[in-house]
Amino acid sequence: MYLVLAEPKLLRDSINIISDLVNEVKFKVNKNSLELIAMDPANVAMVVFKLLGSAFAKYDVEDEEEIAINLSNFRQILRRAKPTDSITIELEQKKNRLKIELKGESTRTFSLSLLNIEEEEQKIPNLEFPHEIEVNASVLAEAIEDMGVVAESVYFLANKDNFVIKSEGSLSTAKVELNANEETLIKASEEIEAKYSIGYLKNMVKASRLAERVKIKFNKNYPLRLDYNITDRMQLSFILAPRVENI
Repeated sequence: MYLVLAEPKLLRDSINIISDLVNEVKFKVNKNSLELIAMDPANVAMVVFKLLGSAFAKYDVEDEEEIAINLSNFRQILRRAKPTDSITIELEQKKNRLKIELKGESTRTFSLSLLNIEEEEQKIPNLEFPHEIEVNASVLAEAIEDMGVVAESVYFLANKDNFVIKSEGSLSTAKVELNANEETLIKASEEIEAKYSIGYLKNMVKASRLAERVKIKFNKNYPLRLDYNITDRMQLSFILAPRVENI
């Protein structure tokens, strides 16, 4: 396995976001992509990440590999990459290590020990969403930050004409309303409302640094799914369990 990535931002920023949710992970590297599916320790959030082979300047993978690493350590290395550096990742099987080179004005080499993670393979749940909303990723990120001023949870509401994000605290409330238009695409046959954790969402919406648009899928008392995609390069998705109201 020998990979060369000319644009560090795609991998560096993705790992920064993912490592806030999970720490020890297992990557699958095949002939088409580098992939990761992981659940956070509390089993509340799942992250699905795929960096396509077409995003790399060089992508040489003969056999499918599984690489288990500590994301915190990997993140610290990637943070040392300058915007103009290229990142070379090579698997050293005999040493059970991942060799990472940052090449720019100089060549800096890091060696990251691989882990032995014994756990069941994570699978993406088969979720069916009757509603879908697509907005500018920065708009969602700002809205979640606004809601965080008021409370620790947020309500998503949608009908065919509007998408509303609101939060209610003991002393104050906040609301962001988006009308259906060319920038806010809404597919909703009926009015729905769902509640989710702001703490998790604050981490997830950082993906607005990577993708311009986000697809939002949810339903009442049902998981939320956020999809951030860059065509032919990257896919980053999050699935978040709902906060169900006590009756």
